[in-house]
Amino acid sequence: MEEQKRVILTIASRILSYPSDTFLQELSEIREFLQDDVLSFDAKDSVEKAIEPLVAMSLKELRETYVAAFDLKKDLGLYLTSHELGDSPKRGAALIKLQKIINIAGFERVEGELADYMPMLFEFLAVATFPDQERLERRLATATQRIFNHLSDEHPYFGIFSVLMSLVFPKPTAEEIQKLEQEREEADLEPMPYPIMYQ
Repeated sequence: MEEQKRVILTIASRILSYPSDTFLQELSEIREFLQDDVLSFDAKDSVEKAIEPLVAMSLKELRETYVAAFDLKKDLGLYLTSHELGDSPKRGAALIKLQKIINIAGFERVEGELADYMPMLFEFLAVATFPDQERLERRLATATQRIFNHLSDEHPYFGIFSVLMSLVFPKPTAEEIQKLEQEREEADLEPMPYPIMYQ
């Protein structure tokens, strides 16, 4: 993978993680880092524009925006296998396989997060070398495109997804998008045939 793509993936990993107490400081450090000519002029400009809406927000606003989008809307969730499999029982096995890939490469997942947490996988893809790298890249590309498709272009996080799809990931084929939608399973939310009594 090209160095520029690795840098953008690492930046995206930081930006798309839940805003911690030091998040605004991290954004400032990212902007300073971009001045070191680590990216092409066009890429640097794109990343800076993606960060601008976030820098203008308070930490409270950032957290509320993050939760409202990525935690409360299924189509915008940041978990890879959720996009691929929805609520299918197959998701458990998929998580185990991802964890195995991470472990074999000599890394550990972020404590408190599932193995398919996309910001973590962005950084993993940026720093690791492993046999299924191209396949994981295409899987992340398809899920990232799906989020991008469901995100308003006025949303503060729209810019970073635009950067990922234009400068890092290959555009998913129509077949890949179709396969993803077909394999997703929604939870069975039909009403129970009889009332359940609680005491």
